[in-house]
Amino acid sequence: MSKLKPKLRNKIYYATGTIAGQRIRQSLETSNKAQAEELCALYEAQLWKRHSYGEAAVRTFEEAALSYMDAGGENRYLPPVLKHFKGRALTTITPGDITAMAVALYPNASGATRNRQAITPARAVINHAADRAWCPPLRVRQFATIKPKRTARGRDWHDAFMAQADSDGLYHLSAALLFMVQTGARVSETAALLPDHLDLSNRTALLAKTKTGTWEPRHLTIELVARIANLDLTHDRPVFGYASRHGIYRRMKVVCIRAGLEWSPPHEAGRHSFASQALEAGASVRQVMDAGGFKSARLFLETYAHSLGEGSEVAALFDGAIGTNRTQRRTAKKVRH
Repeated sequence: MSKLKPKLRNKIYYATGTIAGQRIRQSLETSNKAQAEELCALYEAQLWKRHSYGEAAVRTFEEAALSYMDAGGENRYLPPVLKHFKGRALTTITPGDITAMAVALYPNASGATRNRQAITPARAVINHAADRAWCPPLRVRQFATIKPKRTARGRDWHDAFMAQADSDGLYHLSAALLFMVQTGARVSETAALLPDHLDLSNRTALLAKTKTGTWEPRHLTIELVARIANLDLTHDRPVFGYASRHGIYRRMKVVCIRAGLEWSPPHEAGRHSFASQALEAGASVRQVMDAGGFKSARLFLETYAHSLGEGSEVAALFDGAIGTNRTQRRTAKKVRH
């Protein structure tokens, strides 16, 4: 016999009664009697299941996702994942289910996209639930990724680009590119820079939006200060006049075509070139990482620290260190026994 009954109160039905000695009064959020009776029966079954088998038996992916977001979790890519696993108990979701979900949601995407937009958010939710003892943690194998090939640009490329942009009257774009390549700022951080974040007298800028979620200072060259000082700055408008990174991206593409330059997206022409040019100029890895806000030494060395001389400089060092005496045949010493 059912222990819970739907009761109407203030035009809303409530499930009321006693389950395992616990007094229950839970809103069913409906004024429809038939629907209330169905919801009441489902809620009672869930309570008995929780009482008999514990929390893990009844916790769903939706509950875990809501708890994860309430705790400050990232929800940018979570909605389609949440829709896919709607109604699923956490304990029924396997690593294979998560991999299949990634393929179903992004059938034509790259491995990197599937990892970022499907595997990572699903795994984060389930591991958050595991921290709350709602389910065991899961280890999910990610899809194989192909590392993109990036090309750093030299000063000649940047000079040609800025000359074309200046001739087109795009002084804000020239300044934006110079800011990226001389400070290592990302394109989104460049677009978000406001006049209040600048101190031109001390040649510094404060990045208000970074990938790591922190404020980071940047030191400006005299050339860059002169460029920014000649812009028409307005208190509450971005320094470089672009509302988002997409505006910089599109305009750069047009200027490259007009200048007859090989296309380089903002990250390659800016932050990537900053690291390579600074290293080539003689700065140490630590100096470049600190100046550009790079956090991971491994990632920096793998991505930005290119061997520009392709081994010739190292060979030259050995040529200088190894004298002719070391290459001559040595006469074996006689040993007396």
